[in-house]
Amino acid sequence: MDANLTRSDVSARWDEEIVPQLVEYIKIPNKSPMFDKDWAAHGFMDQAVAQLSGWAKTKAIEGMTVEVVRLEGRTPLIFIDIPASKDAKSGDDCVLLYGHLDKQPEMTGWAEHLGPWKPVIEGDKLYGRGGADDGYAIFGSLAAILALKAQKTPHARCVVLIEACEESGSYDLPYYVDHLAARIGKPSLIVCLDSGCGNYDQLWLTTSLRGLTGGNLTVRVLEEGVHSGDASGVVASSFRILRKILSRLEDQDTGKIVPREFQVEIPAQRIEQAKQAAKVLGDAVYSKFPWVEGMQPISRDDAELVLNRTWRPALAITGVGGIPALDSAGNVLRPFTAVKLSLRVPPTLDAVKAGAELKALLEKDPPYGAKVTFDLEKAGSGWNAPALAPWLEQSVDAASKEFFGPPPAYMGEGGSIPFMGMLGEKFPGAQFLITGVLGPHSNAHGPNEFIHIPTGKRVSMCVAKVIADHYVASVAGLTRGVAATHAHTVKGGDGCCD
Repeated sequence: MDANLTRSDVSARWDEEIVPQLVEYIKIPNKSPMFDKDWAAHGFMDQAVAQLSGWAKTKAIEGMTVEVVRLEGRTPLIFIDIPASKDAKSGDDCVLLYGHLDKQPEMTGWAEHLGPWKPVIEGDKLYGRGGADDGYAIFGSLAAILALKAQKTPHARCVVLIEACEESGSYDLPYYVDHLAARIGKPSLIVCLDSGCGNYDQLWLTTSLRGLTGGNLTVRVLEEGVHSGDASGVVASSFRILRKILSRLEDQDTGKIVPREFQVEIPAQRIEQAKQAAKVLGDAVYSKFPWVEGMQPISRDDAELVLNRTWRPALAITGVGGIPALDSAGNVLRPFTAVKLSLRVPPTLDAVKAGAELKALLEKDPPYGAKVTFDLEKAGSGWNAPALAPWLEQSVDAASKEFFGPPPAYMGEGGSIPFMGMLGEKFPGAQFLITGVLGPHSNAHGPNEFIHIPTGKRVSMCVAKVIADHYVASVAGLTRGVAATHAHTVKGGDGCCD
């Protein structure tokens, strides 16, 4: 593969086609089913599917088929099958490339001139919901393959899967993988473009993903609200009881998750990689966040912060119920307080088991006999990558140096991609290239989300390089693809970097 030709081909395609396509894609409010229960009736998901699959169909790739697969009652999936290059000697080997097209909800706090469905280009950044997370995946995947086609560089068969349920936990995807198992074949390399990068200066490989469990915790003390002057001191505040119950899970002074059931021993290699990533990033480990003035990170040890966000459990309260807005809060002792819990769990922890343990922990022995319920909404296990095969390690090293400059960096991610764990089970022996464009301040799921266009280009170039090297390794007998095996259905979870 000629790196200069790849660079010019991919860059031109991004400028002329992909960025304009992403502009149109951002305008579509195709929220994931968890955030739009009437997604089918609203039609935005179908609009996004039509746009992305329609663009793919215009690409002149010999033998390529582009199909929108629909299983009854489930979100649609784009399935693209690209035959191995003519005269290829890779047999039935296969590369599987994955992305998603559903989006997180709007979120508040966008800059006045920006908005979730309002694409705005400023310098190297394209603002708007879903461009980086990860609407670009289908475009980046095909751009890489088209660059190889332009040079007649041989490659194995490639399959592209673009799902529409990832931000809701990919609960539909296992059914599609089972349904399409015979057509997918035996991938020995799985490429996922839905992850993050520690900076925009080099290729970043995701080595692990935390799992997630969570749901709605409700503490009810009364059938209806009463005058606070009459009841306070007699009726325990539901908020105080809630605080006490949460302390069973989280140390309020340190944020550490208390029960040992939610912790694992961190592998030595991941600790060393965290230290190396911390050296590369320095204070960017924490300075990338929009701190209020005077706020400090919970530790000054950068490596510990990396491990905190990638391998240690952590709790976030992401929603609240039963509490009126400040401008309509009277002197009332409220009947209940409810919060939505998002508990990140270590990559190797069984999240389904953790969810059951979490429910038992929160509901047992309610103070004062209050009615305490925890409705489990999601439980998706994390993922710890298999060791890189020498050919892949050498390939990503060369790709990063060629198209970025510095060598690649390796780090876990704090978010979840439920699909990865499932694929690891279904396709044992496959190698993984998990990377992405979600770097500092890109703010996926939050306000002012953007995609850094130069990084999108470079990641596409690196994928082209790896696919080309995969073919060489395949012909040399260094890859091992197997047909899909049965795996447990993914339940719950959410998108990466949430």
